[in-house]
Amino acid sequence: MDSINEMLTRLLESYGYVVLFFAMMLEMMALPLPGELIMTYAGLIVYGGHMNWIASVAIAGVGTSLGMTAAYWIGYRLGYPFFEKYGRRFHLGPDKMRGISKWFDRYGSKMLLVAYFIPGVRHITGYFSGTTRMPFRKYAVYAYSGAFFWVFLFVTLGKVLGPKWQQYHAAISSYMLAIGILAAILYLTFSYLRKNQSKLKIRLESFLRKSVRQLRTAGKIQLLILSACVLFLVFFAFTIGLIQDFLAHEFTRFDEVAGYIVARMFTPDWLYSLERVVRIGTYPYLFVPMTVALIAVVSRVKHRSLELAFFAIAMAGGEGLDEALRRMFRYLGPIESQYSFPSEQVFMTVTVYGFSAFLLMRHRKESRFQVAALFSVMALCVLVGIGSVYTGKSYPSDAAAGLVFGGLWFTLNVAALEIYRAIRSKRLWTKPKLAV
Repeated sequence: MDSINEMLTRLLESYGYVVLFFAMMLEMMALPLPGELIMTYAGLIVYGGHMNWIASVAIAGVGTSLGMTAAYWIGYRLGYPFFEKYGRRFHLGPDKMRGISKWFDRYGSKMLLVAYFIPGVRHITGYFSGTTRMPFRKYAVYAYSGAFFWVFLFVTLGKVLGPKWQQYHAAISSYMLAIGILAAILYLTFSYLRKNQSKLKIRLESFLRKSVRQLRTAGKIQLLILSACVLFLVFFAFTIGLIQDFLAHEFTRFDEVAGYIVARMFTPDWLYSLERVVRIGTYPYLFVPMTVALIAVVSRVKHRSLELAFFAIAMAGGEGLDEALRRMFRYLGPIESQYSFPSEQVFMTVTVYGFSAFLLMRHRKESRFQVAALFSVMALCVLVGIGSVYTGKSYPSDAAAGLVFGGLWFTLNVAALEIYRAIRSKRLWTKPKLAV
């Protein structure tokens, strides 16, 4: 395999766009070619000034899209009986086709977007889509958009790595695989929740009935509680993984690679702006969302005492938890005299801005405002994390830990607030009648 990789990289250096185009097209037709390596190496050549970045993304995207198109029409013409009879000869046997069929039946054509990041799956989605007679227009929308996003990510990654490509590309490819699998898991989870919303409400009601004796339906409250609990479990799983990696001293490589990427992505001209972004996660700037949320709760919420109590718990408890975690792990950061795991700025940004936005949006009926608030807070937390790394206040692992621990604390408070609110309003608890 190493000799094939060396041959492909040499051909790419000599023939550039032609090799990039045909390599990506043929890989999508299930030829065993290392697509990620080819794209990141093309990015390295872009860094050296011998290829154009936009042209590389465009040509690789077109090649990938044409390969997916060819795979679709081959599958469409040959049909399922052909693959059932001969598919094993080129790793497209009936077992693999049935496995992909279950995914598509359950989660739909949007799986095409995340399948690119999963080796062994992206190579057969085109054939499968044609075999099952998925409408081509629908297939093209997801296949082409996913292709250009996938290509853009890896070519850009190679350009960012630059002279460190040989040193880091293998490690980053494994990270990208993990990110792709994570994205697929998150997509499948939320698709399942949305598709089985009514069934999950019934199951949650049954579960809570065993816990609190008697229940009445709570409609959207149950779904909100369920979503908060699922997210809490996701963050809890990440927390366990982070602690295991911390104890095994496995952050060194991640910090080295992620720190290099952040440094390459932002020029020194960004320093002033990112320093200002990091300040958003410190006092007195944190008082701004707190004050806005308090004013909104006091002026608009009928039963304000409950939300004020949980707001105080989330803010004060978050401050105390962040300090306790840093003292427990005792991990010295870039500033030698300070413990930095998890990042205080990132943790408090997630806690304060997240919970404040939740209280502001909780009683609004317009879903577009709720979605906008969600993505705004997520973007802000990521920017604060990047800024803390770039300005030398935290290691990348510190920022990641701040996101995970902060998300865990935030979702715990949301779930606890909504469960207590439902019990208090007697939507989830009705007192048993006393016998006379």
